[in-house]
Amino acid sequence: MRELNLQYRGKDKTTDVLSFPQIEQFKRFKQFERLTSLGDIVINLHQAKRQSKEHGFTFYAEIAWLLIHGLLHLLGYDHEKNKHQARKMREMEKELLEVMGIR
Repeated sequence: MRELNLQYRGKDKTTDVLSFPQIEQFKRFKQFERLTSLGDIVINLHQAKRQSKEHGFTFYAEIAWLLIHGLLHLLGYDHEKNKHQARKMREMEKELLEVMGIR
């Protein structure tokens, strides 16, 4: 995960989840306007296990949160852009976790 984070984001540290959107890179090509894949999400299971204890989640709830987090990135949310975007993304994460019955 550290290697992926360095290769694709230029950050030489491990991370819990990475999202690789496909929409932006294909948006300009008309033949891809019906693209059915938003992209890929890679979850670091070892990091998720460690974080689940810190967050007070079960391992599976942590995976669900990371999946939601990754999906929101694929949909264009970006908590690293500014505080407003971070708050907006966290609110959506909480809402989706509640719908799933987690927290």
